[in-house]
Amino acid sequence: MTTAYQNLRTTFTRLSRFGHLSAIAGWDMQTMMPPQGGQARSEALAELSVLQHQILTATQVGQWLEQARQDRLNDLELANLREMQRAYDNAVLVPESLVEAKSLAGARCEHAWRIQRKANDWQGFAENLRDVVKLSRQEAQIRAEAAGTSRYDALLNLFEPGMNTAALDAIFGDLKQWLPNLLQQVVEKQKSEPCQLPQGPFDLEAQRKLSLSVMHLLGFNFDGGRVDVSVHPFCGGVPQDVRITTRYNEKEFTTALMGIVHETGHARYEQNLPREWLGQPVALARSTAIHESQSLLFEMQLARSETFLKILRPLVVAQFGDQPALSENNFIRLHQRVRPGLIRVDADEVSYPAHVMLRYEIEQALIEGDIEVDDIPALWNDKMQSYLGIDTTGNYRDGCMQDIHWTDGAFGYFPTYTLGAMYAAQLFQYANNAIPSLQDEISRGDLTALFQWLQQNIWQHGSRFTTDALITNATGETLNPRYFRQHLENRYL
Repeated sequence: MTTAYQNLRTTFTRLSRFGHLSAIAGWDMQTMMPPQGGQARSEALAELSVLQHQILTATQVGQWLEQARQDRLNDLELANLREMQRAYDNAVLVPESLVEAKSLAGARCEHAWRIQRKANDWQGFAENLRDVVKLSRQEAQIRAEAAGTSRYDALLNLFEPGMNTAALDAIFGDLKQWLPNLLQQVVEKQKSEPCQLPQGPFDLEAQRKLSLSVMHLLGFNFDGGRVDVSVHPFCGGVPQDVRITTRYNEKEFTTALMGIVHETGHARYEQNLPREWLGQPVALARSTAIHESQSLLFEMQLARSETFLKILRPLVVAQFGDQPALSENNFIRLHQRVRPGLIRVDADEVSYPAHVMLRYEIEQALIEGDIEVDDIPALWNDKMQSYLGIDTTGNYRDGCMQDIHWTDGAFGYFPTYTLGAMYAAQLFQYANNAIPSLQDEISRGDLTALFQWLQQNIWQHGSRFTTDALITNATGETLNPRYFRQHLENRYL
């Protein structure tokens, strides 16, 4: 006779397989699908999300979860049961009709956004976004009442279990104390450090070849994944078949290059999650901030360091030929340039947290009902002026329409980028402490020791531990933003 826990394992394996199909269909929607396929694909994905919801919230799943507490389980099985319970609790609160409506509204908004953003069509975008916000507020209200929290905290918990706005406000409040001054100091310092921009055009096929060579260097497993082009770079798919994307621009290559490094960081985490537990919740990535910590460790801690840039430069020269702007000193300055700009995904690591805080403050007010969709552009402009000294009046495309996250109701996601940057700084510092020869090994192009340390401390554990326990096991302390500040001061001042 099967136990309650075994029945749960079977159910979650089934859910994982439907999730696999959904992930690949979503990837195709953003990369290969012809424009007229949008409506049919949206309906198919909504149907799939309803089916997954039905399976997960079935009465017998709740009964098995109760009964499984009596089963004799080891530590890993208990961790898996904890994550099953969390998934069930999150799903059972939300009615099926809302799951379907939210999926349809999100797919419609995201699909239209691709055309509307290019056309700077805020009015068209806002019409779709209102539906997404209305449904997200409904979900947030249901979750908040059950958890006894604010609406926004209830959504934040879906991306970052254990985090709340009180803790975030303390972290961001501290950032606001020192970051503007640091940003000003760095910009001032770099005025006396001239930096030449590489002269293009940069052939798109050469950029693609450069991407592949960098992914090889970073250990991407091409037998279990691929790279393609999309409007907004992302990492999707499943651990056995990871799909990453970037976007190329003939005028410059650095955005696509660092985008590839960033997404490869996500991909390496996915490809190294515990294989023997795939299909079970315990094998999923711990949280969104931990996922971002891996991409930002690759992009910011590793790839923008002088040590790594020295081994990256020859790969760039091999594709585009040499020129004065690609001399070693200039190449390093180019990738460590701090210049506040409009676009979050192109931002340097010093000004990036300002982009995140701006979005966090707006989406929190939006979900709590303090503002409406029509208030977003003016508020966005005010905060861009305040944090970065940049005017976005009338420029919706490079302002409040630039991100994909709000189109499908991912409210609560944005803060995890800066939390991820902080975790990345802390983890990289401890990796260097644990491996005294690490910088020498990186300078030789040998990243084995770094990857082994990440595998041992982060990747192999999936969701076995809570975020606090995972970070404490790896570094001896919970999140400490001091490492992030220290990193920025050391690199830029």
